[in-house]
Amino acid sequence: MLDHDKTEGDGAGQSGKGVWKSGKGRGRATPKGRQYDDVALAEVRALLGDRPRRRDLLIEFLHLIQDEYGHQSAAHLRALAEEMRLSMAEVWEVATFYAHFDPLRENDPVPPDLTIRVCDSLSCELAGSETLIAALESGYDPAKVRVLRAPCMGRCDTAPVLEIGHRHIDHATPELVAQTLEAGDLHAVIPDYEDLAAYLAGGGYVRLTDLRAGGDWQAVQQTIADSGLRGLGGAGFPSGKKWGFGRGNAGPRYMAVNGDEGEPGTFKDRYYLERVPHLFLEGMLIAAWAVEAERVYLYMRDEYPAVLHILATEIAALERAGLIEPGYVDLRRGAGAYICGEESAMIESIEGKRGLPRHRPPYVAQVGLFGQPTLVHNIETCHWIARILREGPEILSSVERNGRKGLRSYSVSGRVADPGVHLLPAGSTIRDVIAAAGGMADGHMFKAYQPGGPSSGLLPASIDDVPLDFDTLQPLGSFIGSAAVVVLSDHDRARDAALNMLRFFEAESCGQCTPCRVGCEKAVKLMQAKIWDTGLLEEVSQAMVDASICGLGQAAPNPIRLVMKHFAEEVGGGVAPMPDSDGYDTNDALDG
Repeated sequence: MLDHDKTEGDGAGQSGKGVWKSGKGRGRATPKGRQYDDVALAEVRALLGDRPRRRDLLIEFLHLIQDEYGHQSAAHLRALAEEMRLSMAEVWEVATFYAHFDPLRENDPVPPDLTIRVCDSLSCELAGSETLIAALESGYDPAKVRVLRAPCMGRCDTAPVLEIGHRHIDHATPELVAQTLEAGDLHAVIPDYEDLAAYLAGGGYVRLTDLRAGGDWQAVQQTIADSGLRGLGGAGFPSGKKWGFGRGNAGPRYMAVNGDEGEPGTFKDRYYLERVPHLFLEGMLIAAWAVEAERVYLYMRDEYPAVLHILATEIAALERAGLIEPGYVDLRRGAGAYICGEESAMIESIEGKRGLPRHRPPYVAQVGLFGQPTLVHNIETCHWIARILREGPEILSSVERNGRKGLRSYSVSGRVADPGVHLLPAGSTIRDVIAAAGGMADGHMFKAYQPGGPSSGLLPASIDDVPLDFDTLQPLGSFIGSAAVVVLSDHDRARDAALNMLRFFEAESCGQCTPCRVGCEKAVKLMQAKIWDTGLLEEVSQAMVDASICGLGQAAPNPIRLVMKHFAEEVGGGVAPMPDSDGYDTNDALDG
């Protein structure tokens, strides 16, 4: 029974233990929950300007805050939520999902003004990134300079690589870092490239203009099919077929271009965009015309600031030239999430959400962006669409080696003399790829290779006669993927390379499905033992393959399985110490 006497006067009673408000009208001065700050709200409004407050622009607005202040304070995040009429929880969950954002709680310390991100993926590790990280951590005051490990930055050909602000330092050393900081220029270096005027002078956009004037999309689709072009983001789906799927669904239709090449070892898209961006843009616009896309969303990884600048500049030039309507191509900036390379996760990110892969079916060709049919293409795929329609399908179909037709852009790094993008026949073997890259680096003997990013695992040098192409590596438990080739030598251990790959997957798993989230973590712990528990690792691997939602979890066990199969001497008893090496030795690290 209630004691009414205790509710008189000061509300909940003199003891402070009551739960009822006073009957005297003592109500709340503010709504429940966090209150926004007027100053922070004014600052957020100034940053957003006259941009529409659409839900799908949340990540773009988070970038504005991060770029302006170097972090995202709780006050600014709450103000952003207020301005966009979203809950604080929605804003916070998106901000904390992406690695390039620094969201802070109310009492969190503000990070230093200067952050150095050092790539620790496989190519950079082989090039000495661990030594570089240690030198930087000991050489700078952590209160003033923050040194962070970062996944692949798409510059594996110039490893080791780091980023300060938006400026990348290739072949990085502590001395180069000091010189860069002294100079004070932390902006991206914009390379020379073919701009719109130069591209038009060479006959650019003539094909697009002709098709818009009266082209037959089915005839164009057949030309693409005749060339043998397949999707070059990793899946290898026949490119022409996608257009028919898109046109078969009622509109409005959209196109999404996947420029988030986050697979460690891959940098081919950056290579082409920093040189001939309009070949890609024309191919993209032709594909958009073919499916009658109402808008094109171009999703580009944040690790490519120079590319983002080039694309923004040239898209604006296309608008001024009347080749596209203003706003037809919507350039979106990723925020450091490898999982957004998966097409449905990318679509979630474009919509301003966490990049969580969707369950399928339905497929994005049916239910994609904003619930509408969506055509998804990779950067290099669009590049080749333009070339095929300008030069004919024989540019690919006439090239043959080892029974395979076409060309492949191999991103080659690791222990080779000339790392870089090498355009070779699709039937090329690893020996052909190494030869194109100038052979092995001095003092190194070929030991193993990653044929298509960490998802493809590691194959031994003895398997050197298999074409590195779609469908040829599957019987070996591997695949070509994005053709990210990393070459290992006798200075390296396969087990250490596999551990590097699994640490990457552990960090980049979105965490949505337990087999992937827990499996990667468990595998990393097991792989640090001097003698691997191969039975348990196989059980973990099988669970991940069987039950993971997307390709990350399904392919993550490949490095484990292939090392156990081909490099058993490294993971069993009596593991021999490595010869002198500039690579990373797991055992030494653990013993230390």
